[in-house]
Amino acid sequence: MRDLLRSLFAGMSAEKHLIEKINRLRAEWRAIPDDQLREICRRSTELTEVVAVAAVAAQRELGMEFFDVQLQGALALANGRIVEMQTGEGKTLTAVPAVVWLAKTGAGVHVMTVNDYLARRDAQWMGGIYRRLGFSVDCIQRDMTPAEKKRAYACDITYGTANEIGFDYLRDQLALDPDEQVHRPFAAALIDEADSILIDEARIPLVIAGGERQEELLAVRADRVVSRFRAGFHFQIEERARNVTLTDMGIRAVEDAFACGNLFAGENLSLHTAVQDALHAHALLRRDVDYIVQHGAIESVDEFKGRVARDRRWPAGLHTAIEAKEGVALKTQGRILGSITLQNLITLYPSVCGMTGTAETQAEEFRTIYELEVAVIPTNRPMIRVDHPDVVFRTLREKERAVLEEIRRVHATGRPVLIGTASVGESERLSRLLDDIPHTVLNARHEEREAELIARAGDRGSVTISTNMAGRGTDIRLGDGVAALGGLHVIGMNRHESRRIDLQLRGRAGRQGDPGSSRFFVSYQDDIVVKFGDEALQFRHSPESVQRALEGQNLDIRLFLRKYEQVAEGQRQMVQRLRQDVLTSGELDRERLARLRTIDDLWSDHLAGVAELRSGVHWVSWGGRDPYHEFMTQVDAMFRAMMDALEDEVARRLEEAEAGGIDPSQRGATWTYLTTDQPFGTWTERITRGLMRLAKEHAGG
Repeated sequence: MRDLLRSLFAGMSAEKHLIEKINRLRAEWRAIPDDQLREICRRSTELTEVVAVAAVAAQRELGMEFFDVQLQGALALANGRIVEMQTGEGKTLTAVPAVVWLAKTGAGVHVMTVNDYLARRDAQWMGGIYRRLGFSVDCIQRDMTPAEKKRAYACDITYGTANEIGFDYLRDQLALDPDEQVHRPFAAALIDEADSILIDEARIPLVIAGGERQEELLAVRADRVVSRFRAGFHFQIEERARNVTLTDMGIRAVEDAFACGNLFAGENLSLHTAVQDALHAHALLRRDVDYIVQHGAIESVDEFKGRVARDRRWPAGLHTAIEAKEGVALKTQGRILGSITLQNLITLYPSVCGMTGTAETQAEEFRTIYELEVAVIPTNRPMIRVDHPDVVFRTLREKERAVLEEIRRVHATGRPVLIGTASVGESERLSRLLDDIPHTVLNARHEEREAELIARAGDRGSVTISTNMAGRGTDIRLGDGVAALGGLHVIGMNRHESRRIDLQLRGRAGRQGDPGSSRFFVSYQDDIVVKFGDEALQFRHSPESVQRALEGQNLDIRLFLRKYEQVAEGQRQMVQRLRQDVLTSGELDRERLARLRTIDDLWSDHLAGVAELRSGVHWVSWGGRDPYHEFMTQVDAMFRAMMDALEDEVARRLEEAEAGGIDPSQRGATWTYLTTDQPFGTWTERITRGLMRLAKEHAGG
């Protein structure tokens, strides 16, 4: 213990020395001309000098002085850490010196944000600092042309969403000419809202698809059958695993309705999948909680942010099942041409760092998955927010009544109130109950007014009902006289599975030393209690202990999925390198195009085969053998077969083209979207039902 304390104090002393040195240099360089400032930045090899130069440039450009804690955060970022800084502490400015340090290599820095608005805002807001130091800067937006994106990526510093950067990467992997590619080799990434991008959304695959529309009559027929099913009779819900399974009665009902014989037979794979999709859509996905219906389409709602997840779809069949359930037009799903998770995208960068308001609770995951350490930066001013103990109720009705009383009581004092809800439906129900007090609702239906509503949430007497506040990117500033009344009062209507989401909501009050308070209300009928049963009953005594247990379970699931995905990701990188070699080769135009299109088509077929294997339907025939070993063996065999077939297929297509067949330079439209990696719970749970079914049939025979 003595050695540990000695090491800790030594580290603090060294950091304090660095910050003192930076402040001395800032004072020394405060009056030198810009061209001299740029020259110091260009030639400097010391981090402290670069941080000091950036701080001077920021003061000149924006009139903003760095606090010591911001300098501490900048140093940690430049050293490849995930930095935790509380809401309102100035993370956007803190990132600038680290971005400058990374940009000095000339290889380009990507500053990743959670939406286009923040990418555009931050690039414009901080852009003058970078240009004053001689760096070029731009941002990526969804509606840009490829030429515009290529220019933006060629800059020293490029702001953009992680999703759009990933989608551009996938599009580059389908280019038929080197000039079509917009990216240059990845060098460094600084990630804003790092917990959101690296943990909450890390497992979400980014997908590029293409092809013609396929008839989805099977999905409609499956919906008609499943919509009449009753829970407990035709199917059982395993809430803890987010899984749903047919009972024997449900299986017989499907087999009778489709006259298909054994539902688990190989020839019924498509039917079985369609039924499982329909069952999942009806039993586990809830309108105004998991998705909303807007403008005649299904829009997924991000459970962590409570906002619409633009361009996110569930896996093709499941998304179609939801459309069939809600009676909206069925979208084209197409065939998957390429896919990558944000987690795997980030690992392509040699240098990574990030910042967020909540990271310490996920320190183990950052270390295990990304080999990134977390640095917790203290607040500039002491935190004086009062966090009241949770209030626990037996029923939802009792909880809602108490929440309404709390809102009215605090509102009567003139203090602003922010209420965090778990879903769109809950926010709108509370709004209907609170009909005696003027208030605003911020949820997935009103995103276009988000900044305006948040800007007023700290005004005297305001009441704002919101879905989860994680990653909003906008501070709630107190109106005139509000601090004297006690500041913003935050009410949480639920505890989330993740402590970070609760901390994000709580952190909206008490920014920069402001007064404020928070209180969470929970009941034994809340989703988290229903879902996790006896463990969640501990909420009365220690909600954090339950959340830690759930976070551990979620980490185990992510590690499990990562293990299965690693072999496919390795194959993807091999194919990508092969394809890039072909793309930049000196082959004739027609031979090169034929080879590229063949690689693309065979890889797409391979992805479809792997997805089918992952679905677990075929695993029922493996008996007691190790599923992981079998999966890896089969995926490897499939990949080898694909590579062996490549040259023969290229030759065949060239002959076809010479005979007046398909022109290899022609490709249909492509589109991108996000999906989910685990819509039906863990794979081992999904195959158990099939194994039991086969065992019963064998015993009966």
